[in-house]
Amino acid sequence: MENIIEISNISAPELKPYRCTAEVQLLRYYEPEPGIFIAESPKVIRRALDAGYSPISMLVERKYINGQASDIIERCGKIPVYTAPSEELTKLTGFKLTQGALCAMRRKTLSEPAEILQKAERIAVLEDIMNQTNVGAIFRSAAALGFDAVVLTSGCSDPLYRRSVRVSMGTVFQIPWTYIGSSSSNYIAELRKIGFAAAAMALRRDTVSIDDQRLISEKKLAVVLGTEGEGLKDSTISACGYTIKIPMAHGVDSLNVAAASAVAFWQLGKR
Repeated sequence: MENIIEISNISAPELKPYRCTAEVQLLRYYEPEPGIFIAESPKVIRRALDAGYSPISMLVERKYINGQASDIIERCGKIPVYTAPSEELTKLTGFKLTQGALCAMRRKTLSEPAEILQKAERIAVLEDIMNQTNVGAIFRSAAALGFDAVVLTSGCSDPLYRRSVRVSMGTVFQIPWTYIGSSSSNYIAELRKIGFAAAAMALRRDTVSIDDQRLISEKKLAVVLGTEGEGLKDSTISACGYTIKIPMAHGVDSLNVAAASAVAFWQLGKR
């Protein structure tokens, strides 16, 4: 195939997206237009394509050209497919490829919050969560457990950074998401205008049980999650109508935010 290109120089300019470790550069690749992101592994790439994201190029380990990446290469048409043995690709990217395939893809313009939340009934709200693994895991749980959308404050890590996309197993492409307001508590008022009751997950005494019937009965509920360590801002908790806490045993005081989100989404998701 003419579009299969053997890599002879890992410093070639066309390979820059795969060498780039500062992902904010990819985010701003076409500024002021939306930038690009890297999808990793065949399953994730397929989910991105299913969601309508446009591929720019691929980086595929040589042995997978006619193997598990063959259907993706065919589906992507005539985009460049750069290839080399595994050890050369590791030198290029700085890490060992998961299942031998990466795809550089164009971002989409993000929707306004009201656009994706108007018909939503259960949403996750992420406040200043910077850990990419946690962001990806929360998206996966939200998609799996019946939540309609995810909104993030400006202080959150980008859900389309490579690690978040990989940890989410591509579910970041299957559930609507966008940014809302700033990292201040003003965004809670914005959610209330759309009709959401807000429930802050926090270690406080003035909490309601996670299985409280009032929570389950809310037609539109936003579950608000904070960063590891510091948790939610006091102003955010005060602005929420509920504060919820997961009961703990054996003296454990809290769960990792990704694990806590899964418990909350299971209990409070649509039935």
